[in-house]
Amino acid sequence: MSLRGDGPIEELSIPSGTTVEEHDVVVDGDVLVGGQSTVELGVRGRNVAIGERVRVGDDIEAEGDCRLDTWCSVDGNVLVGEDAYLGERVTVTGRLMVSGDLDIGDDVTIEEGFEANGWIVIRNPVPTIVFYFIVLSQLLRVGETDAADELAEALADGDDVRDPLLVPRSAEISDDAWRVSTPATVGDDCRLHGNLRAESIRVGERNEVFGSLRARDDVTVGADTVIHGDVTTRGGTVTVESGARVLGDVSAGDLVVYDGAEIQGTLRARGEMKLIQETEEADDDADETDPADADEAADDASETDLDDSDEVAADDADADTNGDESETDDKPVEDEPSASDGADGLEADDDETVDGEAVTEADANEAENADDETADDETTDDETAEEAAPVTADAPTADDES
Repeated sequence: MSLRGDGPIEELSIPSGTTVEEHDVVVDGDVLVGGQSTVELGVRGRNVAIGERVRVGDDIEAEGDCRLDTWCSVDGNVLVGEDAYLGERVTVTGRLMVSGDLDIGDDVTIEEGFEANGWIVIRNPVPTIVFYFIVLSQLLRVGETDAADELAEALADGDDVRDPLLVPRSAEISDDAWRVSTPATVGDDCRLHGNLRAESIRVGERNEVFGSLRARDDVTVGADTVIHGDVTTRGGTVTVESGARVLGDVSAGDLVVYDGAEIQGTLRARGEMKLIQETEEADDDADETDPADADEAADDASETDLDDSDEVAADDADADTNGDESETDDKPVEDEPSASDGADGLEADDDETVDGEAVTEADANEAENADDETADDETTDDETAEEAAPVTADAPTADDES
């Protein structure tokens, strides 16, 4: 297959879970390498497609199909689990082992021979699967992502579609460095060897890179990622997220470091340098939920208080009414004891009088009547004395008789 021009591979994309074991790049998905590239490492993946004039420095192992375009050279063995497609003037210094069919072009050199369990066809036309890849690239170019997804699922034969390892045109990949002229993206849980050089770099979480990062634009180091080297950018921004570790120096135009990041080297920034501290998730959740909950609680409380106050006021009104009726019913019994109370009633009155408390109305009336009778007696005595006085004055004295 010929991956010329810009094509669908516009960046170096390393999927999650990619590891470099000894001298091989191991991925779970497919591997697509653009034309005019140099891969000094071996390649192991599900389906492997190598572009025009690509040189591979070690073995190629493909669980599915393997496709080598024209003028490719492989310095090692090629092991294919299913079908293999080799273009014109392909050179394999080792042995070619194919479990399925072999479609081979003219002037192909296989130094140690080949073996195929299926059909062996020698022809020059483009294989059908390569035609599918050309259609897929055109769909991606015009933005028909839905149709491209359907085609990719059909090519996967019902298997899960996993992100491929994409190597752009004219890339150089070795154990020493990964050099591309496009942006580079590294997924999560990867283990890589070599320095990474690209236009811009974004490294995901929980990665370990045994090398340095250098880019012309922005560089981002994800959380819990370890970089065994320097992180450098000419005029972009370097962002080191929480939990990341950089065992070398950091140099950037602008520098953003999150709380919890560790940088063992020196920090250099031509522009701004920011340290960002993140609050705990519990505090963030509390800040987000408290105002709404508080408003709802206040509304519920106000409604509850109003309802409760109305009910309590109604209960108090009923209680007061009942209390007034009970007091009105009890007063005649307490204030006007019946004659049948007898001595007990009198003793109770005496006790109340001795204690200085108010007596009943009957006792008070008797006391007032007694006072009135006493006053009448005094008035009668006075009148008697006045009547007796004139009689005594009119009586003749002893001098007058004499």
